[in-house]
Amino acid sequence: MLCQTNAGNPCDQLTITTFTDSEQQMKLKKAIILSGRVHPGETGASYMMKGVIDYLVGPSVEARILRDNFIFKIVPMVNPDGVILGNTRCSLVGQD
Repeated sequence: MLCQTNAGNPCDQLTITTFTDSEQQMKLKKAIILSGRVHPGETGASYMMKGVIDYLVGPSVEARILRDNFIFKIVPMVNPDGVILGNTRCSLVGQD
């Protein structure tokens, strides 16, 4: 969990990398931060993020190379309160 929202819902964060590396190797990896569905009405972003996650955790050689060389920090949904309430743009406190 990245944080708790105003309504008390979890704002999830997912970390994807190869965790078998030594601590020294982990410190040398660059981080890539991805966020999806910033506004609640961006439904397509959820499908895009699912595709990204499926690819990064998949069995392909390219995905393994990415996991071995980078740390991916993914926030699939930045505004879960707005999504739960059915908003299209606003958060729980009425802001964009």
